[in-house]
Amino acid sequence: MSILVTGAAGFIGSHLVDALIAEREDVVALDSFDSFYARPIKEANLAEARAAGGRRLTLVEGDIRDPALAGSLPDGIEAIVHLAARAGVRPSIADPVLYADVNLMGTARLLEFARERGIGAFVFASSSSVYGNNRKVPFSENDPVDRPISPYASTKRSGELLCHAQAHLHGTSCVALRFFTVYGPRQRPDLAIRKFARLITSGRPLPRFGDGSTARDYTWYEDILTGVLGALHWSRREAGKGSFEIVNLGESRTVRLSEMIRTLGEAFDCTPEIEALPPQPGDVERTWADISRARELFGYDPSTPFEEGIRRFATWYREVGAAQDGVG
Repeated sequence: MSILVTGAAGFIGSHLVDALIAEREDVVALDSFDSFYARPIKEANLAEARAAGGRRLTLVEGDIRDPALAGSLPDGIEAIVHLAARAGVRPSIADPVLYADVNLMGTARLLEFARERGIGAFVFASSSSVYGNNRKVPFSENDPVDRPISPYASTKRSGELLCHAQAHLHGTSCVALRFFTVYGPRQRPDLAIRKFARLITSGRPLPRFGDGSTARDYTWYEDILTGVLGALHWSRREAGKGSFEIVNLGESRTVRLSEMIRTLGEAFDCTPEIEALPPQPGDVERTWADISRARELFGYDPSTPFEEGIRRFATWYREVGAAQDGVG
């Protein structure tokens, strides 16, 4: 039996594939290698898994929207971790139709694949963006999320609802994980921490949208992985029972944008130059996770302070990321 991981060549996906292989799981790694960022970076993300996986790793290149994809996937899949998506708030404003197509149609096809194959466990990657500008903090899974402020957030909330319908109608046990600003090695080049690292090491100013008071619940990738693995184990225990949960995965601490920039500058031994810009449409003012449900269900216990995580990220960036980004 094997686990299907979609978006397997991406940031979180590739680390999850590594972790599953280390746990001696058989993995079907699916990725479309789309042009959102450079294919060589995604190929490098999977290098460790390819070296260690052997027969445990099956790599499939394909698009989750493709109705013919199911025929190219092997038998024996018992669980799906669905991480593939068109990501990012700002790009979704520029192309909302594409985001709806990939994130909704793709998720619907995967859920139908699960039904057809009798796969009883499904983990869906949602996002803290579904909370919008919720005034109540920290954000709880019981809070209303009917006021998204970007197409991306709308697609993630819609994906949660598709999973709920699947659990109700077909008995697939589904858990939707609301990720809170994950960072670390292999982070996408467009995400703020890596983008800022690239600009700092290139001696260029950092674009700061707004006055620096926006805040995020930054979560180290290894902490997130413990939550994803916990969700996977939960869904496998519940397989076929029609169970459904929505669970926050964050650090449960907020860091202001100005503090993030300062901490990143310290890690790179410099004082970043700032280019002040107006606030961006679609960006939420803050995120902050109530993680009590994750603690209860999965034993989730994030343990990496932001400052330590940034130091580790800076080390990786100097050794690997800068060369990938063409810096230096």
